[in-house]
Amino acid sequence: MQKNKEQPTWVASYVREYAWLFLLIIMLSFLSAGCAAAMMYTAGALISKAALRPENILMIYVPIVLVRTFGFGKGVIQYAERLLSHSTILKVLGQMRVRMYQTIEPHVLTVRRSISTGRVLGLLAEDIERLQNLYLRALLPLCSSVLLFGIGITALGMYDVKFALWLGCFVGVLAFIIPCIALFSTIRRRQEWKEHRSRTYQELTDAVLGLTDWIMSGQSGRFIEKFKQTQLASTRINQYLRRYDWRLNWLVYSLSGLVIICMTLWAGNFAAEGKLDVVWIAAFGLVAFPLMDTLLRTGNAIMELPEYRSSIERIKQMEQDANMVAQEMKCREAADKAASFDNLESAMLELQEVGFRYPGSEEWAIRQVNLQIPQGKKVAILGRSGSGKSTLLQLIQGSILSSEGSIRINGAPADGGQNNLFSFLNQSPYLFDTSVASNIRLACPDADDEQIHQVIQMVGLDRLIGGLPQGIHTSMHEAGSRFSGGERQRIALARVLLQDRPIVLLDEPTVGLDPITEKKLIDTILDVLKDRSLVWVTHHLTGLEQMDEIIFMEDGFVKMRGSHHTLMANERYRNLYELDHFSYSF
Repeated sequence: MQKNKEQPTWVASYVREYAWLFLLIIMLSFLSAGCAAAMMYTAGALISKAALRPENILMIYVPIVLVRTFGFGKGVIQYAERLLSHSTILKVLGQMRVRMYQTIEPHVLTVRRSISTGRVLGLLAEDIERLQNLYLRALLPLCSSVLLFGIGITALGMYDVKFALWLGCFVGVLAFIIPCIALFSTIRRRQEWKEHRSRTYQELTDAVLGLTDWIMSGQSGRFIEKFKQTQLASTRINQYLRRYDWRLNWLVYSLSGLVIICMTLWAGNFAAEGKLDVVWIAAFGLVAFPLMDTLLRTGNAIMELPEYRSSIERIKQMEQDANMVAQEMKCREAADKAASFDNLESAMLELQEVGFRYPGSEEWAIRQVNLQIPQGKKVAILGRSGSGKSTLLQLIQGSILSSEGSIRINGAPADGGQNNLFSFLNQSPYLFDTSVASNIRLACPDADDEQIHQVIQMVGLDRLIGGLPQGIHTSMHEAGSRFSGGERQRIALARVLLQDRPIVLLDEPTVGLDPITEKKLIDTILDVLKDRSLVWVTHHLTGLEQMDEIIFMEDGFVKMRGSHHTLMANERYRNLYELDHFSYSF
């Protein structure tokens, strides 16, 4: 509970930080509505006095000046209020974006396990932006309307308490009660509409990221039809809500006409009783127009409140997902960890009864894993998708922390502070639209050209790079499209070599390569990394003959382990090995 109290909220904390500015905005909004009301009030009195044909223009000169003053004042104050409110809200919005970025960015690789790209896009493109309207169209207008309502009814009560109470109840029902009733009657439809929009974001994101696969598989028409159906369902609900809102507004604004009529009749009766000059009858009738217009805008603010709440909940959930990782990492770190990992020339990695399950899940992703990897040992981890291979790799790397058991490096607990021991090569390393040297130098910004040439030669790309127009300073184009898949992996391997770390993690680096290219790349990897410890996650059995130990995982448990020669005595492994090599022979 203490943690939640210390965590800043996504609304109240910014309200407290900019409290004086928000109060000034509310006052300016109130003064703007007050100027509009005063202008209409004075104009009503001016029209009435002018209709009585005064003997001298000086008798209506003051109302004329006041009408001009309030008219100019309304425009100036409204401009100042808009300027200040938008400036303040943009500051708040900027802080929100920075806060979200700083929360997610340090743990983006881990957070991606539970947060889809579509959800991130929806959050940044819609939810954060919508919080701008929470202030501009909901909180600030509601506060200024409540202030205007209270002062207006109090002022009217100075003339007639009973009429003020009756009118206050009637206007309160129109401005606050009816919108609340309408909101609860349509809340289910609004929730459906938001779900459809969220699904649209996810489908569109999947389509963009998998555009090539849709086209190559000839299923683009199917996707377009599915997307149209989702959009059509969303449009139908949106049209229903728009019609509902239009009818509600028509009803409320029609009933607001009764307020104006009642104000005029009350002022007429009050004047007939001699308690009010007749010139003020029109003034009381006209003053209701701007006041009601301002008060009835609160209905739209109330109707949109659930949307803001949903956006805040999604943002908070995103923040919690990221902070959970950060909290786990911090609570296990100790000041003496860094000293244990200063020696980058040798590392003894040990896993003892390691288990892990994802938050909110009762099933274990992996369990009872024991592993010893002294410096230079080569270990391959096999298994089908979902068997726990990638989870085990993340545990070794320190991206996630084990739920049970221990992971030790050189005898010291490794709770996320061991990142300077690992290099990582996955199946799709990203290469930037810059030079070959800059892409490789990403692993070590201080490396000179001679070091770049050395690692390029080690991965067997010296002839290819040497034949380019500008050598290592030749641009690789977007995503490294200048080179083939195998060449891109070799450039990524050059990064690994430049880092010069004792343990290298390989996450299926040969996926998508043809058999000949794959074999050449595996031979290169094993040759240039012969002095490093290797943890290689793969579902192919090519090259496993050269590994010191092979671990076969299934349902999170280690089902088989041993050297290739030992496992060939196991019928299941032998069948998999023969089947894999048979498929590669074609």
